[in-house]
Amino acid sequence: MGRILSVDYGKKRTGLAVTDPLQIIANGLMTVATSELFDFLKDYVQRENVECIVVGRPTQLNGQPSENLSRVEQFVNRWRKAMPLIPVEYYDERFTSALAQQAILAGGVKKKTRRGDKGLVDEVSATIILQDYMKSKGL
Repeated sequence: MGRILSVDYGKKRTGLAVTDPLQIIANGLMTVATSELFDFLKDYVQRENVECIVVGRPTQLNGQPSENLSRVEQFVNRWRKAMPLIPVEYYDERFTSALAQQAILAGGVKKKTRRGDKGLVDEVSATIILQDYMKSKGL
């Protein structure tokens, strides 16, 4: 059994989360510059056994694609060509940023830290995507 990795793809920054090898717990991994994402993931999957990658599918509240969807699809297509043995699945990411901000506030993260760490919301969003995906699969 391998890890499941989730991606909250953004124009500038991308949040990442990953399960433990037994796929029981989802943890934030880190936030990387989107321009470095492909190389980071390539290195990561060479070091860790990744069974599947879950990518947040950006949609508007009405279900229509958001402006970021074309960038996400370009990344996924590039990944599938380069690493065809690691499946990629989309998962609805609506409300994850708002939920991430609420979780950060509820967790007592200080205002100074919230301002200084712009990637924190992205990493927490990726974790929420991964938790929701795992729940939907009965994991």
